[in-house]
Amino acid sequence: MGGVSGIYDDPWAYELACSFRDVSADVDVLLAWCAEHQVKPASMLELAAGPAEHAREFARRGVAATALDLNPAMCAYAVKEAERGGVDVTVVQDDMTRFDLDRRFDLVVTMLDSTSHLLTLDAFVAHLRCAAAHLSPGGLYVVEMAHPRDRLTDEPSVGTGWTVERDGVHATVRWGESGDRLDPVTQVADDHVTMTITADGATRVLRDVVPYRFWTATELDAAIRLAGGLETVARYGDFGAGEAAVALTDPAAWRMITILRGA
Repeated sequence: MGGVSGIYDDPWAYELACSFRDVSADVDVLLAWCAEHQVKPASMLELAAGPAEHAREFARRGVAATALDLNPAMCAYAVKEAERGGVDVTVVQDDMTRFDLDRRFDLVVTMLDSTSHLLTLDAFVAHLRCAAAHLSPGGLYVVEMAHPRDRLTDEPSVGTGWTVERDGVHATVRWGESGDRLDPVTQVADDHVTMTITADGATRVLRDVVPYRFWTATELDAAIRLAGGLETVARYGDFGAGEAAVALTDPAAWRMITILRGA
């Protein structure tokens, strides 16, 4: 799997772009799902972790956290931010399709649709096999992906543009333009990304083109069967547990989140 350049080489900007997410609330729900499936994670692994925000939050809560990413800039930033936050996170630079950490984890997560960087079925199957090999007995793998309606309908769950503000910095983000078409054979689109950052009266613009593979729910199920070693135990359309759980088929669903257990 090749590296992705551009916005992923500017971890601070990438983290800012994704700051609309409430990472603490995400982790609350991830832990609630673990409890529902009788898992009390003492260790966790975040794959394609980028700035490792979720791994850092787990570490803050006393879970032994490891973060893996292919991009060296992201890894260096994750190390720096963990140190700055006073938490202990093991950061590993490696490929999510062929890593071998020689240990197992109670919980493995891939967040923010990072599986869209797996551009072929072979890559996805290899990734799932690696994840399965790193799960403790009874452990869970949680995969957050885009909702299929984002690419299959004219009424996507999420918009391609948003604004964020943090620490006096304002940014507008466009992730995908109207002309970014999905290749009907490969199901890959070259998403054009534009991020405009304003701080202290100065503005800079970051532009990138990010290859994005769209995966349907049935393709994900097929990849899971081909990989072996994993079984689906739940699927949700948002981060919510118990009475707040959102079905994938719910009109309010905006993500495709699959919980897998080692078979």
